[in-house]
Amino acid sequence: MKPLLNYAWSRSALAVIFLFPLLWSGWSSVRGQPGSGQATGYGFGNYAQILKFGEGLPRYFANSLIVSSLTVAGTLVVSALGGYAFARFTFPGKNLLFLAALAILMVPYATILIPLYVLLGYIGLQNSLPGLALVFVMFQLPFALYMMRNSFEAIPREIEESALVDGCGSFRALTRILLPSVRPGLITVGLFAFLASWNDFFAPLILLNDGANFPLPVAVVSMTQRTFGAIDYGMLQAGVMVMAIPCLILFLVLQRYYVRGFMSGALRG
Repeated sequence: MKPLLNYAWSRSALAVIFLFPLLWSGWSSVRGQPGSGQATGYGFGNYAQILKFGEGLPRYFANSLIVSSLTVAGTLVVSALGGYAFARFTFPGKNLLFLAALAILMVPYATILIPLYVLLGYIGLQNSLPGLALVFVMFQLPFALYMMRNSFEAIPREIEESALVDGCGSFRALTRILLPSVRPGLITVGLFAFLASWNDFFAPLILLNDGANFPLPVAVVSMTQRTFGAIDYGMLQAGVMVMAIPCLILFLVLQRYYVRGFMSGALRG
């Protein structure tokens, strides 16, 4: 009984440690601070102020939602098709191609943003939300391909062979039989892609130069650039909460799929 109690207390302590920064930001965003949108007492004055900041909070929120949605969609499509191909087909250079995809992880993130900025200019996607999403998809592919390849490999081949015997082609077997079976892996990949694109600051800062296209992370950092270097911490913390709440809700809703994605062979080599 005592080991169970110690385990429960340790988990509770860890939960408090991890939740404390978020709770502190929430409390700071509603309490009164001189010079902020909520000067005295408690209320939502800081949230009302960020609604009117720059291009407006709805515009920045929509930009982040568009980029994240495109990133998730692109990552899921490419990783599902690529993971299926690497898991089920044999073709020349298969292992070399897979290693080349994983090699993206070895390239320092910041060192290739400028070349990517130039490349986006050649294809007409410079300073655009689809171009930014394309960059995010590229950086998500190593993990996504590895996850989906192992997810497909965890499914017995007999299931797919039965579908092929019944007259299904490879693509139909993939969409009707295999994809529902690897749903936890797909959700895990999609969740990682969403969180990475939603919270990324550096890539939008380099690749976007139009304030109307800024996502939430760049807009929130811009809130610190006030007169004489003053920082409105109340408005800043309100912006942090607006960024954090969608991620928290999405993770809590998809948590059981996320855990199953790792436990059902997704990290099996």
